[in-house]
Amino acid sequence: MPSSQHFQISKIMDIIIALKPSSVLLDVGAGFGKYGVLCREYLDLWDGKQQYTFGSRIDAVEVFSKYITPLHQFVYNNIYTENILALVNKLDFGYDLVLLIDVLEHLKKEDGVMLVMKLLSKNNGLLISTPKNPSPQKDAFGNIYETHRSNWLKQDLLNIGDCYFIPDNISIIVYLKKEQQSFDDLEKKLKLLKKGRTKSLIRNLKKRATSVPFVLVIYNMKKKLF
Repeated sequence: MPSSQHFQISKIMDIIIALKPSSVLLDVGAGFGKYGVLCREYLDLWDGKQQYTFGSRIDAVEVFSKYITPLHQFVYNNIYTENILALVNKLDFGYDLVLLIDVLEHLKKEDGVMLVMKLLSKNNGLLISTPKNPSPQKDAFGNIYETHRSNWLKQDLLNIGDCYFIPDNISIIVYLKKEQQSFDDLEKKLKLLKKGRTKSLIRNLKKRATSVPFVLVIYNMKKKLF
């Protein structure tokens, strides 16, 4: 399908926001264009300029041209409708980050390994998500490329390069980078994002709780005691 699991959206966007790819990103297997839209919003509109302009270059690869809509034309700078297995040899542009969200399971394992290796050699980093237990799937929406052809393990990716895994029950979510450097900075930024969400949640819960008369009495008593 031209879609992917909704459970993983926040985790994937946390990594993208934490990495802050400076200006160029490639979305392989763009499908509906969801991650293109989200990257536009959080990389371009949250940059502090307060201008409704797009300064980043966000390109897409979508082999099934029937998926391409006016949404894609608006969001992406360039859209490649060639098979990524062939296109990867022609790309002469290096990206800060390449997204492979629910893509690898559609490739034969040997083709997927070669693709990841080539992309990693040409670009600064890859963000990959692939289901731990992909369901049997043949073509969908008239698209033969929707067929599930492989099942990936963490070790498959560890064999390719340095990996930073995000815990998830449904998918393997991993960031691979070109240069052998520590993931400490990424981990620190992810913790700050999580801490910010937790504080916001606590504030909202307090606000809602204290709007209930009985809870408000208990809350005020607690403040006096402690």
